[in-house]
Amino acid sequence: MPTISSRLPAVGTTIFTVMSQLATDTGAVNLGQGFPDFGIPDALAELLARAVRDGRNQYAPMAGLLPLREAIAEKTAARCGTRVDPAAEITVTSGATEAIFNAILAVLHPDDEAIVLDPSYDSYEPGIQLAGGRCVHVPLRSSDFSVDWARVRAAVTPRTRLIIVNTPHNPSGAVWQATDVAQLAALAEAHDLFVIADEVYEHIVFDGRRHESVLHSPALASRSFVISSFGKTYHCTGWKVGYCIAPPALTAEFRKVHQYNTFATSTPAQWAFCGMLRAHPEHHATLGAFYERKRDRFRGQLARTRLRPLAVGGSYFQLVDYSAISDLGDEAFARWLCTTHGVASIPLSPFYAAPPAGQRIVRLCFAKEDDTLDAAIARLEIV
Repeated sequence: MPTISSRLPAVGTTIFTVMSQLATDTGAVNLGQGFPDFGIPDALAELLARAVRDGRNQYAPMAGLLPLREAIAEKTAARCGTRVDPAAEITVTSGATEAIFNAILAVLHPDDEAIVLDPSYDSYEPGIQLAGGRCVHVPLRSSDFSVDWARVRAAVTPRTRLIIVNTPHNPSGAVWQATDVAQLAALAEAHDLFVIADEVYEHIVFDGRRHESVLHSPALASRSFVISSFGKTYHCTGWKVGYCIAPPALTAEFRKVHQYNTFATSTPAQWAFCGMLRAHPEHHATLGAFYERKRDRFRGQLARTRLRPLAVGGSYFQLVDYSAISDLGDEAFARWLCTTHGVASIPLSPFYAAPPAGQRIVRLCFAKEDDTLDAAIARLEIV
């Protein structure tokens, strides 16, 4: 057998897989991996079944069904005031992770540098490495997970080609302000950078805030890949359908990668999402309020525990500080909490290149039925 020289020598099994398996093995309540445990909308289920019954089961066009792309363009215009061309600027992908990978491979060349903001989603750096690039980690402020733009500017070098940003933020739930978009626009223009904006939780923003999309800035939109996820919006993460909005020149390069990566995405699912966008826009319009109620209820319950919840402006994740319970590192604490007290969480350190010393934080997912959260709280109250 030939000697294997790994292209990702530092990559192992993701912490999400590890903790979900540990939850299964121990019978723990799984508040770790970020997926809802409640059903999809009834209308979406019926639309999917109808598409299958109507024989819409063969390959979709490589870029995605045009009626779906047209519906996405209409939603984008309504939400962001930005008009995008469904034919030349929208591509449907097999999940947001595929879209992130495609975008990185489309613009990053060997020895280019790409900036990511830690803690960051764990798919960013492997894509950068596979493109032959160098990942430059810039930490967010540890107090509130906001962007330290002075620190970002200091990280830019003549080799910097790309920056990846994420709002609402996974794992912290922090959300951007309009000033962050302006800072990013100034930075990208000054250094001629491409931008990947991971906006998969775009509809899950709380407390009267507006989702500050990169698409709100024409200057940024002209150099950005903006990535969204139907799975996060419609409670069906297992369907793995997302999309990317980018200007025509970037979309052309993006599709070169996409067509040899997955080529096309589930046809009946695309028809179902098209139907939801057109017939049931109230779903995504009220999603933030739906999850805000869950957040508030869960935070109220956490007050009965020794876990200290941090501020959450969006997404469906709640960070908690466990310093009052243990001095263990976060991975050891997450394993202990799962095996001893039956609640699965996600440690924060795998989201960093260099975790802050002494940080005692884990992530809990509140995209769960009330009964699931109640069961978890009953176990956490005695920790």
